[in-house]
Amino acid sequence: MRFLTRRLVMPNDLNYAHSLFGGRLLQWIDEEAAIYAICQLETNCLVTKHIGEISFESPALQGDIVEFGLATKAVGRTSISVSCLVRNKATKKTICLADDIVFVKVDPETRLPAPHGKTMEVLAQQTAEEIGKLNIGV
Repeated sequence: MRFLTRRLVMPNDLNYAHSLFGGRLLQWIDEEAAIYAICQLETNCLVTKHIGEISFESPALQGDIVEFGLATKAVGRTSISVSCLVRNKATKKTICLADDIVFVKVDPETRLPAPHGKTMEVLAQQTAEEIGKLNIGV
């Protein structure tokens, strides 16, 4: 799983108990997973079809930095299934796991499902090439 993005928990993200509101976190998860799927499939004509089991494990508090780990679980003819793990950047403690988020490519005019032409093998190669192009000095 690659941890690709981070967010700072701000006062307007909190619930009545002064921890990160679950609805706000779900909004972030849907957005981050959609961006990940868009980059994987190289199309922005995607819709969220399904979000499976969601498990809230620990709270995030104001000032915490949360990071989003994303991985491709499966690839269908028109769909991609993504797993998202949200954890506290400092403690690495799991905040939430959304294990089955499905996006479907749609035709921009008809809004009907459309093939995306990707396979798990193609995505693995694409990711390896992308990582190889990163300018990371050790």
